[in-house]
Amino acid sequence: MTTRITQQELESYLWGAAVLLRGLIDAGDYKQFIFPLLFFKRVSDVWEEEYQAALADSGNDLSYAEFAENHRFQIPESARWSEVRQTPKNVGMAIQTALRQLEAANPDLLAGIFGDAPWTNRERLPDETLKNLIEHFSTQTLSVANVPEDELGNAYEFLIKKFADDSGHTAAEFYTNRTVVHLMTQLLAPQAGESIYDPTCGTGGMLISALAEVKRSGGEYRTLKLFGQERNLITSGIARMNLFLHGVEDFQIIRGDTLADPKHIEGDRLRKFDVILANPPYSIKQWDREAWSQDKWGRNFLGTPPQGRADYAFQQHILASLSDKGRCAILWPHGVLFRNEEQTMRAKMLELDWVEAVIGLGPNLFYNSPMESCVVVCNRRKPAARKGKVLFIDALNEVTRERAQSFLTPSHQERILNTFRAFSAEAGFSEVATAKQIVANGANLSIPLYVKRQTVTTNADGTEPATLPAAWAQWQTDGRAFWQQMDALVETLDGLDRA
Repeated sequence: MTTRITQQELESYLWGAAVLLRGLIDAGDYKQFIFPLLFFKRVSDVWEEEYQAALADSGNDLSYAEFAENHRFQIPESARWSEVRQTPKNVGMAIQTALRQLEAANPDLLAGIFGDAPWTNRERLPDETLKNLIEHFSTQTLSVANVPEDELGNAYEFLIKKFADDSGHTAAEFYTNRTVVHLMTQLLAPQAGESIYDPTCGTGGMLISALAEVKRSGGEYRTLKLFGQERNLITSGIARMNLFLHGVEDFQIIRGDTLADPKHIEGDRLRKFDVILANPPYSIKQWDREAWSQDKWGRNFLGTPPQGRADYAFQQHILASLSDKGRCAILWPHGVLFRNEEQTMRAKMLELDWVEAVIGLGPNLFYNSPMESCVVVCNRRKPAARKGKVLFIDALNEVTRERAQSFLTPSHQERILNTFRAFSAEAGFSEVATAKQIVANGANLSIPLYVKRQTVTTNADGTEPATLPAAWAQWQTDGRAFWQQMDALVETLDGLDRA
């Protein structure tokens, strides 16, 4: 019998599993236990759904219903959810064994997907807790009929965000503000049949957003080819589960360090992609600068970044991975726009004429960081009218904050997107600068240099304001670029202190 689960019921059900772990493990560790169990339950319930459908089609032929051809994933009998549920003791070992058997039975699809969670650590996870978790998940049937892929995918994203909210400082590598991701995807307008890549894919949110954008625009999303690389073992597994749960089959998420060892290779070259979305880890200090200076993949074509800041290593990797029609949107803190140590690399990037737009966003859109963020859009096939030009958008005020969370509303996104599509100047909000102007400014891409904020020069009654308030207002406007650079300096000093 089909019993559709509402979105609210589904989200409550998923979060209820996490609540069972409170007080036993850190919130940052919820993901390594909850996501594998959720995926295990989904795979098991879908297998049973497929089994029952095959029975009905074959007139109750039990052997036929077991055939591999009738199932997306193969599940050994000893690894089925019902078997693990009956385990009386050493439940952690039973779960771990079942997950390994499931991976082994589906090597091409599931190898390593469940990560390396310490299921057998009975001090952290006693049998009673694991039994409660299994019983909690058993209260719902996660078949496709009960929970269609889009709905389960949305609930999975809900859980990712909840874990990020709860996990404090660990959230940065785990979750990117989804309203910003949606804006970035709309800016690039992915099309059916294109290849989409995220070199630091985290839990796969940007790839899912690209898929959703093609669906929304009526394109055949099944023709998309999705690629990602993620350094963290657990997070890369979560990304793969995320894509599976969204019904995606044509994807490659590979674990590895993108700078040290890029995994998406064709022959002896980097694979090229049509669309690249990324929120790289910013200003990392532990990376092999010497190897980069002689990079065998030719990714150092703009130069070698300073040891304390690998930002332009990621930027160059992304640019080197673009196809001839490729475009990218990268989320950065503002420092990449103006830091002196990267001036030469910015100048060379401008010479290529691939920079299409620089969009400044408001503060608090990075998790657990008050700094302002920006999106740098590059395009290897800029329209003729945009060649030799860069659009600057100052969307600092296009942000809403509720309960310590900042986000972009649909109207914020629409205003930014419409301005980008029109590639037009709007007083106090956007400006089009030529590459020559930018180079004359020392290749400085700082938005306040080009988009001048409008200030009130008269009182409400039309009289001239007092000299001091007027001067103060002007100083605030003109000083914003200075304070952004001061923020970058403080960030640098803080990094030296931690190094």
